[in-house]
Amino acid sequence: MFWTSGAIRPGLRVGFTDSREGNLAFHVGDDAARVTANRSRFDRSLAGYAGGVSGAGLRYMSQVHGADVAVVSASDPVAPGQGPTADAMVTRTASLAVMVADCVPVVLVGSDAHGSPVLGVAHAGRPGVQAGVIAATMARLRAEGAVSVHAWIGPSVCGRCYEVPAAMRADVAAVVPEAYATTSWGTPALDLPAAVERQLRDAGASVGHVAGCTLETPALYSHRRALRDGEPEGRFAGFVAFFDQAL
Repeated sequence: MFWTSGAIRPGLRVGFTDSREGNLAFHVGDDAARVTANRSRFDRSLAGYAGGVSGAGLRYMSQVHGADVAVVSASDPVAPGQGPTADAMVTRTASLAVMVADCVPVVLVGSDAHGSPVLGVAHAGRPGVQAGVIAATMARLRAEGAVSVHAWIGPSVCGRCYEVPAAMRADVAAVVPEAYATTSWGTPALDLPAAVERQLRDAGASVGHVAGCTLETPALYSHRRALRDGEPEGRFAGFVAFFDQAL
């Protein structure tokens, strides 16, 4: 089961998983065989839902809270569990995924001058927002030919819940004023979705949202909730996928 925007153009779909698809990350202490099975099962569920994912299924990154953008192709060889070390990917041919559990997942669909798709995903946590991962992703999409871009901001921890030290709030808000927030209990916070939206719009993208606060929503993985409640860690994904037949 996944939350999805539906078919945004023939042969292309954007969506976000939840915890019912299982943990999709290898780096959180889960059994590697189980993660591999979760990813394979999700690829199969997409294929059954929408007529078959093109290429070798979804491509994942090794995310490090930076601003590097990898350009990938469906023909690039990738062993199971491996991918570029980056916090964003751009492609014309591959199906992409970005993993999160409180950070902001961003899925981007651009069109070039001939109407062909140029796709991207970005992992925008607090360090990535400060480092400019969104601007870097948009710049790479433009370099790959995108003349128009629509972005979806997926579920993440909200500004009412993302408590941070006052000095950290000030540092991030100095880069993106929209990040400045206060928790529902009155302490300093960051509104990362608002910050990411501002950065996307400043870079020329139109923006849509898939709602949901990870800390408040049991069906979504949350790093902060896992630390607070002793839950197993996990990561859900935002994705953009090519399909072998139009929907």
